[in-house]
Amino acid sequence: MAGRIPASFIDDLLHRVDIVDLINSRVPLKKGGKDYQACCPFHDEKTPSFTVSREKQFYHCFGCGAHGSAIGFLMEYDRMEFFEAIEELAAREGLQVPREVGPDQGPDYRPLYATLAKAAKYYQHQLRTHPDAQRAIDYIKQRGLSGAIAADFSIGFAPPGFHNLMDQAKGDAEELKRLWIAGMASESEEGRRYDRFRDRIMFPIRNFRGETIGFGGRLIGDGKPKYLNSPETPVFHKGRELYGLYEARKSVRPLERLLVVEGYMDVVALAQFGIRNVVATLGTATTADHLQRLFRTVHEVVFCFDGDQAGRDAGWKALQTSLPLMRDGHEVRFLFLPQGEDPDSLIRREGAEVFQQRINRGAPLSRFLFDHLESLSQTDAAEGRVKLAELAKPLLNQLPDGLFRKMMYRKLSERVGELISGASAGASGKRTAFRLHSSLSTMPPVRRAIALLVNNPAFAQADNLAKGWEYLDLPGIPLLRELLEILRSEPNITTGALLERWRDRSEEKHLKKLINSGSELPGEGQEVEFRDTLAYLSSQAGQLEWEALVTKAAGQGLDEQEKRRLSELAKEKAELSTAITNMEKF
Repeated sequence: MAGRIPASFIDDLLHRVDIVDLINSRVPLKKGGKDYQACCPFHDEKTPSFTVSREKQFYHCFGCGAHGSAIGFLMEYDRMEFFEAIEELAAREGLQVPREVGPDQGPDYRPLYATLAKAAKYYQHQLRTHPDAQRAIDYIKQRGLSGAIAADFSIGFAPPGFHNLMDQAKGDAEELKRLWIAGMASESEEGRRYDRFRDRIMFPIRNFRGETIGFGGRLIGDGKPKYLNSPETPVFHKGRELYGLYEARKSVRPLERLLVVEGYMDVVALAQFGIRNVVATLGTATTADHLQRLFRTVHEVVFCFDGDQAGRDAGWKALQTSLPLMRDGHEVRFLFLPQGEDPDSLIRREGAEVFQQRINRGAPLSRFLFDHLESLSQTDAAEGRVKLAELAKPLLNQLPDGLFRKMMYRKLSERVGELISGASAGASGKRTAFRLHSSLSTMPPVRRAIALLVNNPAFAQADNLAKGWEYLDLPGIPLLRELLEILRSEPNITTGALLERWRDRSEEKHLKKLINSGSELPGEGQEVEFRDTLAYLSSQAGQLEWEALVTKAAGQGLDEQEKRRLSELAKEKAELSTAITNMEKF
C-alpha cells in the first residue's frame, strides 16, 4: 500500500533500532572510545575510518564522506529503496508501517492479505475437522512432525473437491475476485473457476512481517505435480520470497546464520529437531533477490544440496549468483549431503548434533570454487594451470572490491604458481576516497550554529539561548529555526532520526555535510560555541534593526513603539560595548 509514512513513526522506529547492532550484523564493528569502528564498507581502505555512534545513532566515514542514519545505511549498503528500508527496520522491531492517505495513494493490498489469511485459517481448520484429513495427519506423523511444529508453521489441509474454498466466499463477488487475484483459484478453458489447491497438505508462505502471501501444497498419494506453489500475484513473487524466513527470525535471536534447503518439509523437519535457522527457495534456483534478502538478515549463508550431480550443478549456480554480493563480512558455505539423502531423512537417521556438525563443516565458497575449477583443469601441467587462471578470473572479477576479492586472487596465485593481480581499474562505481576538511572557526555563523546543533541535539533544551536572530535575512536561518523547533518539541530525537526529517529536501545535502563537523571541539566547548554563535547572530540582528530605526528617525520619524525599541537597542549596545571593554582588559 503506497502513501506517506508519518514522520512520527520514523522517529519512533529510529529510536527503537540500535544502529550499532544493525551495522554490526553486516559489517563487524570494534569498540574505539565511545564509538565503534570498522574499515569502510563503501570504499577500499586499510585503516578504519568508518565510525558508528550509538549516542547519535549515526554513521560517518572520515575517508569517503559516507554518512547517515540506520535507514540511510540500509539504502546504501543493501541497495534498498527508502520504503523498503523502513519496512525492514519495522520488521526487526515487530511493527506495522502506517501510511497516510494522500493524493498519490497506490494500490491497497490489505484486502488480499486478509483473504489469504482467511484461507490459511480455513486450511488449518480442515486439517483438524475434515473426514479426509486423516490421510494428511498420518503423513505428517509418518514424517515425524509434532502437532506443535505443525501449528507453528500453520500447516493445513485442502480437501478434495473443486469449490471448497470458493464456497467459503458465500457469493461475495469481491471476495471471489480476490481469491482469483491472490492465486487461490484456477480457470478452465471454458472459463469456469475452481480451487487451485485440492487434496493437498498446505504450507502457508509468509513474508517478513508474518503476513500470508501464498501457499505451497504437497499432494497426498500419487499424481503430479507433487508440489504446487501459488502463481505470481501482486503480493507473491517466488523469485524473492523464502519459505521459513519469518519463522526463523521469530525463533532464533540473534539470528547469525541461515541454512538454505530445497523443500518445505526439509525446513519443517529440521525445525522439529531444533534447527530453526532454515529457509527454502520456492521451487526455483537461488536468485540475487533471495541472497540480498538473506544477507540483510545474517552474515553467513549455508547452501544445502543433494550430493549427486544435479545437486552440485545447483550449488555451482548458487555460487555464481553469490559472487557479486560477496562484500567483506559476508560468508557463503556449501553443504553436499550423501547420495540418496535429503535433510529430512538424514537428520532423522543421524540426529541433530551430527547434522549440525555437517553444517559447521560446510565448504567455504573459496574452496568450492577452486576445487570445482581444478576438476576441469589438469593443474599438474603448466597448460592446466593457465586454464585454471582463465576460468577463475572472470568469476573473481565479479567480486566487489575489498579484502575478500584480494584474498581470492591471492589464493588463485598460490594455486597457479604465478602472481595474478586482481586490482580493479576503478570501474566498480565505488567512491574515490578523499579527506573531509572542515573547521568550525572558519564557518559562517549560521552554518556553525547548524553544525553544532545537529551534532548535539540536546543543545536545543538549554536555558537562556539568545533570541532575536530568527528573522535575519540570511541563508540557513529558516533551517536553523526549524531545527530548534523540532528539537524542542522532541527532546529525545537522535541525530540520525533528525536527518531523516530532511530526506529528499534541498537542505538534506547541507545537513549531511555539517554532521560530524563539530568533532574538533570537546563536548563542553561545543555548547559554549553554540551559545556564543546564537548571541553573535542576535547582536547582528539587533545591529540591523538599530540601523533601520536610526535611518527612519532621520527621515520620516518614529512612532512611540519604535522610539521605545530604539532606546532598548541603544541600552543593549552600551552593555555589549562595556562587556567587550572589560574582556579586553584581561
